[in-house]
This record gives sequence, structure tokens and C-alpha cells, in this order.
Amino acid sequence: MSTPERAAPDQVHDDAALTKRLPMGKIAAATVAATAVISAVMLQVRWDGVQGSTAAPKIDTLLDVMIVLSSFVFSLVMVMMGYALLKFRAKPGDEGDGEPIHGNTRLEVAWTVIPTVIVLFGAGFSWATLHNIEERHSGYMNVNVYSQQYAWSFTYPGPDKFSRGVLHVPVDRQVVFSMHALDVIHSFWVPEWRIKKDNVPGITTQAVVTPDRLGTYQLICTELCGFGHSTMRAIVVVESRQDFQKWLSTLSKPPPGYTGDGGSDTGPSGGPQSTAAKEAGA
Repeated sequence: MSTPERAAPDQVHDDAALTKRLPMGKIAAATVAATAVISAVMLQVRWDGVQGSTAAPKIDTLLDVMIVLSSFVFSLVMVMMGYALLKFRAKPGDEGDGEPIHGNTRLEVAWTVIPTVIVLFGAGFSWATLHNIEERHSGYMNVNVYSQQYAWSFTYPGPDKFSRGVLHVPVDRQVVFSMHALDVIHSFWVPEWRIKKDNVPGITTQAVVTPDRLGTYQLICTELCGFGHSTMRAIVVVESRQDFQKWLSTLSKPPPGYTGDGGSDTGPSGGPQSTAAKEAGA
């Protein structure tokens, strides 16, 4: 049985030779063109629906930037792969070994540096966006959010301000939501606000939102929390300050175990298995 012929040592290509074989200009042009086409299509879609808070445009801009960067990376990989498949494919009947290419330092540096720069840029841009939208303004309102299988409850500043299943907030006023999980991990998300925050048993997390669009929305739990996870929703009403004050006046006292103070970061005194947790699910 014959042994496939191996390439002679003089067939080994160095970095410069391999780089010279690559049509870098055409590859770059094809990558830019593909990036432009993919970005143009993807940016036409409003992925999270209407914008309902002051944070929404900033988060949408962040998403658009990430879409363009992802389109570039995807295009670069696809163009390089397509070129390699066409240029270096084995000829019909060729059963020999491939050329013993040692490597290409320039390409290896490039495919290390480019992703690193993209990741660092994305991290910095994300941090700046998050820092901006979480900046507290004077006159903000605190609201406690209690999550449990499979219901949402809320308390507002004052002793008799408890609501179950319905969240009202005034338009154009910053709201700081203090999150308390009474059993398992849940996640607070109103798509139009673009804000998502996990509710974790034993700790208090916070979300900062300034609603700027009147309307009725849905609060959705986005953390798998049990068999009834898909039904864990609440009505969210963004209304004028006058209507909000009228609605507040109709609220009643919270069940035992709730703080009843929307400005408090303290969870139910009885803990996850408190009487409040059982009553709120009734």
C-alpha cells in the first residue's frame, strides 16, 4: 500500500508568503459590505417594542451598537471561512497531505487583538450607559416590589399603601424599585422600560426607572420560577401625577409581615416563609 506523498521542506510557507497569498483588500471590502447589509436589515427591527422610559433610547442605542459589532464579527468570520473553502479546497483525486503551514503570526495577532478591542469597547460603553441610567435624581420615589410564586405585590411610601397584581407609577418621575423575593429567584422586567433586574431571596436588589410614556404595560417574570412561571405577570399603569395620587388614596393596608414602607429596603420580617408570603399568594 503506497504512502501519500508529503510536501517537501521548501514548500513550507512563512508568515509573509501566506499573508501575500491572501487578497486582504478584497476580504476587507467583502467584510465591510456584508456588515453594512446585515446591520441595515437588523437595525430596522424594534426588538423591544415602544420606548416607555428615559432609559429606553440609551439602551436601544447600546443594542444597536452591539448589533453592528456582532455583524462585523460574523461577516469577518464568514468571509474568511468562505475564502478558505474556495481557495484551499482539495482538488478532485488529491489524497495527499496538506501543506505543512507553520502558522501566521500577523493573523494570530489580528484575531486576538480585534476581539479584545471589541469586548473592551462593549464593556466600557455598557458600563457608561448603565451608570447614566442608574443615576439618582432628587425627588425620586421608592416602591417595594415583592415577588413570589406566582404573584407580584407592591408597597408605596406610607402605612396603608399596598397593591397586589397592579403597579401604578407617575409619568416623568424617577422611581427606585427595591426588590424582595419571598421564595425563589424571580426577575422584574417591563419590556417598554428596557430595565430587567433579578429578585434574589435574602438580598435586596434595586432598579431605577423614569417612565415617560403614558399607558398600560405588563410586568413579566423572566426567571424560570416554577410551573406557573409563564402566568407570573402584573399590570403596569403609567399615569399623570394627579391620577396616581387618586389611585394611591384607594389603597389598603398590607398583610402582616410587609413593611408597608415603600422607602424601606427591608424585606418582610418573617422571611421567605412568612405569613405575608402565604397571604399574598391567596
